[in-house]
Amino acid sequence: MTGWDLFWGFFVANVLGYGGGPSSIPLMQDQIVNYYHWLTNEQFADVLAVGNALPGPIATKIAAYVGYQVDGWIGLVAATVATVAPSAVALIALLSILNRFRGSSVVKGMTSFIQPVIAIMMVLLTWDMGEVSIQSIGIWQSLGIAAVSFWAMTKGRMHPALVIVAAFAYGGLVLSHTMS
Repeated sequence: MTGWDLFWGFFVANVLGYGGGPSSIPLMQDQIVNYYHWLTNEQFADVLAVGNALPGPIATKIAAYVGYQVDGWIGLVAATVATVAPSAVALIALLSILNRFRGSSVVKGMTSFIQPVIAIMMVLLTWDMGEVSIQSIGIWQSLGIAAVSFWAMTKGRMHPALVIVAAFAYGGLVLSHTMS
């Protein structure tokens, strides 16, 4: 039943995740951590960070990793298909309709309505990941890493993947020796 659970969990998250990978991540986190308990919040944060550092769609990388960890190759295929299929089918089926009604006030209103919902979901995910960070390394280390990361991406114009790699290096080289 695990293959079916993987398929269904990722299918639900991706069908309801309007707007692509970033909007489905909070839903995936809910399925993976809270509903099925395949990973802890801390493990999910690690998978999310590594997935962000690698090229390609984030949701697909998370699905492949979790699917493989939970049920091997069958789980990998089930989770990946459940992640890719809803978007592919919807894209093929709805592209012509959306293109035809692109200028419609109803379509513009729907898009405008859903954007704040996605933003709130991303804020909630960030809050959850922040709590995990504070519990793991403390508030001052977490705030310091956040401030340096913010500065590096805004003022230093550093690519987010490099910031993630630098944070991993800091965690591996500094925090692993100070937290023990």
